[in-house]
Amino acid sequence: MSSAEVANRYFAALAARDVDSAVACWSPGAVDRFVGQQELVAPEGVRTYFTELFAAFPDFAFDVLETTSARERAAVRWRARATFAGPGRFQGFDPNGAQLEIEGCDVVTVHEGLIVANEAYLDSGGVARQLGLLPASRSRTEGRLTALANLRTRLRRRLSGCAPEPVADGVWVLRGGFPSRTMNVYLLADEGGVTVFNAGIEAMVPAIATAAARLGGVRRVALGHADADHRGAAPGLKAPVYCHAAEREAANSDSAFRPYWDLRRLDAHARPIYPRLLRSWDGGAVPVGGTLAEGDEVAGFSVIELPGHAPGLIGLWRGSDRLALVSDCVYTLDPQSGRKRPAAVPHVAFNQNTEQARASIRKLGALKPTAVWPGHADAVTGDVAGALARAAQA
Repeated sequence: MSSAEVANRYFAALAARDVDSAVACWSPGAVDRFVGQQELVAPEGVRTYFTELFAAFPDFAFDVLETTSARERAAVRWRARATFAGPGRFQGFDPNGAQLEIEGCDVVTVHEGLIVANEAYLDSGGVARQLGLLPASRSRTEGRLTALANLRTRLRRRLSGCAPEPVADGVWVLRGGFPSRTMNVYLLADEGGVTVFNAGIEAMVPAIATAAARLGGVRRVALGHADADHRGAAPGLKAPVYCHAAEREAANSDSAFRPYWDLRRLDAHARPIYPRLLRSWDGGAVPVGGTLAEGDEVAGFSVIELPGHAPGLIGLWRGSDRLALVSDCVYTLDPQSGRKRPAAVPHVAFNQNTEQARASIRKLGALKPTAVWPGHADAVTGDVAGALARAAQA
């Protein structure tokens, strides 16, 4: 029996509201997929769905408009009309007498005379409007819902990040974190898309994804290091993630805490706050697709190793304009007060090795950068070498 014959037999059974005959067309374990909605596993999933459908819409009528087949597949374009008269409920909703008229298309795959897969396409939004579950198109109620959705979008933008700001040729910074916006994520032009350097906090996913989409999409994510406030958005960006080999274990960990942190070295007011902050910032474990090391190329930059704050902390260096993106190699923010400050060594409570962090700042200064962009707050500009020297000595 051809795929078209099996598909037509199946839709004839549905048109007759003969659930047993419709179910008999399916191979056990096959999946009926309502694209973007739900999946039913034959036979019982299919039986349950259509039994409920016909109990809720007792006059449900299918008309096959067109069938096109090739080998084991048949595409069936159909129209259905029905009244939500009950007595049965549908998808948890009570019958309300609404009139329904929809068109859809099922792509049926057949093997040895039975359906082994189906993909059903229909306008679920249109169905919801006709049933009174969504407001009518262009109605006053729809306008109110649109206004509420736009308000939600604006609130999410405030929480997740601002629009990206240009830093240099092919480089943008996206500032996030509410309310101070001191979490820096960098977008680097990269072969028609962007590399994300420093993944910020989980709440920044929508802002990063939106900004990256306008620049061609995220090609990859490079972690400056795997602290919670720098890996947080990485799982949500759905792109390959790279980091230094010494950060892989932390990136893969479910914990938002690094074992060498000593929060007792924070001021009394900050000690109880940081555990909650770190958990709220973190997006969870990050599968790492590859590692980066000194001298590797990333979107026109060279990787530089700057350990101390974290064992595998890396920065990116571009010699053409002497631009450095350095994650938490230096702080320009007091992590306890939130106030901006001149370049400084990262806070001892969060460092693996503070003396090594000072050495990395000196290594960075030896490159004589014209601008140093950290993981938080503002760039180091002007007398950069002097600022870094002072930071390393303090």
